Amino acid sequence: MAPSKSYPVGKYADATAALKQKIQHPIIDGDGHTVEFMPHVVECMREIGGKDLANQLEIGPCYDGMSLILSVNQESKKNLGLIRPPWWAVPAENTLDRATATFPKLLYERLDEIGLDFSVLYPTHGLFVFAIKNDEFRQSACRAFNLYHSSLYSEYSDRLAPVAIIPMHTPEEAIAELDYAVGELGLKSILLQGFVQRPIPVAKGSARPAEYLDCYGWESAYDYDPVWQKCMDLGVSPAFHASGMGWGSRMSTSSYVFNHLGNFATAQEAICRSLLLGGVTQRFPDLKFAFLEGGVGWACNLFSDVISHWEKRNLNAIQRYNPKNLDRDYFDQLFDDYAPDSFKSHRADIGRALKVLSNPDEKPDTLNEFCNIDVKNAEELSDLFVPNFYFGCEADDPINAYAFNTKVNPQGKKLKALFSSDISHWDVTDMGEVLIEAHELVDKELISEQDFQLFSCDNAVELYRTNNPQFFQDTVIEDYLKQKK
Repeated sequence: MAPSKSYPVGKYADATAALKQKIQHPIIDGDGHTVEFMPHVVECMREIGGKDLANQLEIGPCYDGMSLILSVNQESKKNLGLIRPPWWAVPAENTLDRATATFPKLLYERLDEIGLDFSVLYPTHGLFVFAIKNDEFRQSACRAFNLYHSSLYSEYSDRLAPVAIIPMHTPEEAIAELDYAVGELGLKSILLQGFVQRPIPVAKGSARPAEYLDCYGWESAYDYDPVWQKCMDLGVSPAFHASGMGWGSRMSTSSYVFNHLGNFATAQEAICRSLLLGGVTQRFPDLKFAFLEGGVGWACNLFSDVISHWEKRNLNAIQRYNPKNLDRDYFDQLFDDYAPDSFKSHRADIGRALKVLSNPDEKPDTLNEFCNIDVKNAEELSDLFVPNFYFGCEADDPINAYAFNTKVNPQGKKLKALFSSDISHWDVTDMGEVLIEAHELVDKELISEQDFQLFSCDNAVELYRTNNPQFFQDTVIEDYLKQKK
């Protein structure tokens, strides 16, 4: 396709081109973004769900709904539990980048200037459809966004791959949209709803209904194994891009920054932890999962922490803390010899005091909190984490280097960090700078060139090709894969 540029080349173009000359592998972007042109999405919604649902979309959270929050005063926001949502979150002064986020042809033409060979594209407005409570509206909205991206980006499929948005309130709705978006529309990357907020019954008259987060693995309301099997059958790798804004301490009514800091890491950690302890990766050892925009620092911590917890609290190890193993006669002797005088008058209460955090009446069938996974040692537990999980890392995050720190990570492992540009959003000031920023890890000798190849190319290849060897067929990555054989 011959370019027909009507815009000036960006200020980083020469530096990016020089860097690309030195890099001996393609650059695969695991998390770019589109900024959807909502009037056309509404047209897709009208085609999918009819006039009434299209009208709802126009006034809903994906379009003008957030503007309504501006009309609510602070006191009412607190009473209603309304947080400060994202605002001024896409390019403006950089008009070329703003247009690039919305026009497929323009992004396609600028990929070389940006330094990207291939980009997996996630929605922006489409991220909000998961929060829609009404089943028909939510399902139709997901389908409308999928139709939008499929119809607009299909002619650029050699370098761009938009994701399909998959609702997850029930396994049935997820499977239905997988069949439509992947089976019928031909989208080959998927974005699954990161969690479902499910109600907890509360006393009548409560100001707000209580909810818990269902992350599909541990103690889920449904058996989601049919969804994971459908992903295997269709050759797609589940990805999550969930937000933790609105959870716990991230409920400020006045500050988006306060709510945004750390929110993606918090949300991705919840899903990853649930899938691991829920035994999903043991039951589906060949299925790969991606957790986007939260970086890899949280994953290094979770990996280390879960190994440590297993070593100290697996079913055998926990017996060290079984109250029945306390030598009461020896404790009483130590009490008599060393207890402060102020304790002496309470000697008869020793048994009661010892029950604190050490109750001997714990039920035997609840002691194994690793009950959904069957491993004999920490190495086997590691094999349920490291090969299956991939972590989206933005270009300017120095913590990305931790993924490759074999001196710190348990068992000398490298975690599968995934270069994720986040182009089209506010944290990318200039799209042309993302590759330069990402390569600073090498320039500052924080990682090696080999690690950078894993980060910016090979981990993405593995993520998408393990379950679908044809993922990069007829793309610009195809020749690279032939050379690697």
